[in-house]
Amino acid sequence: MSDLNLVPAAPAVRHSGGRSVRLAAVVLAIGVAGADQLAKAWARTLTAPIEIAPFLKLDLSFNRGVTFGLLSADGETGRWLLVALTGAVAAAVLTAAWRTRRPALALALGAVAGGALGNIADRIRQGAVTDFIDLHVGDWRWPTFNLADTAIVCGVAALLWISVKTGETRS
Repeated sequence: MSDLNLVPAAPAVRHSGGRSVRLAAVVLAIGVAGADQLAKAWARTLTAPIEIAPFLKLDLSFNRGVTFGLLSADGETGRWLLVALTGAVAAAVLTAAWRTRRPALALALGAVAGGALGNIADRIRQGAVTDFIDLHVGDWRWPTFNLADTAIVCGVAALLWISVKTGETRS
């Protein structure tokens, strides 16, 4: 009788909810990165700024640093360090998205990961991130940004909202 396996068997039925949450996070990340790359490809064709509204114009620029030009990486070493750092962050965020079963949390993490992947693609391909959205009011200007940055900010805002709403800090 000692040869019997007394370890409980895994449940015969798996809930597909976890699988669909994972799929949604990955699809969102890929979709954000893809839309970002398409928008940036179009923006790189701009030959002059385009005024959309009194507070918004499309104006091509390139950012060798991270958010708002911080940690500028002018040399090749800095470029690849930023790629590695951003890649590690994207991998950690995707891992968290993969592990959670909470749809809102998975989607927020997917948006952040997709934005990070979109900016990594630029940095690998051209050594700088393409920015083109210029928000301004009078003389005040927000640093020029792109769709990937927007996804990251919206994803982080959603993560903060989820954290405050649920009072939780873990998935």
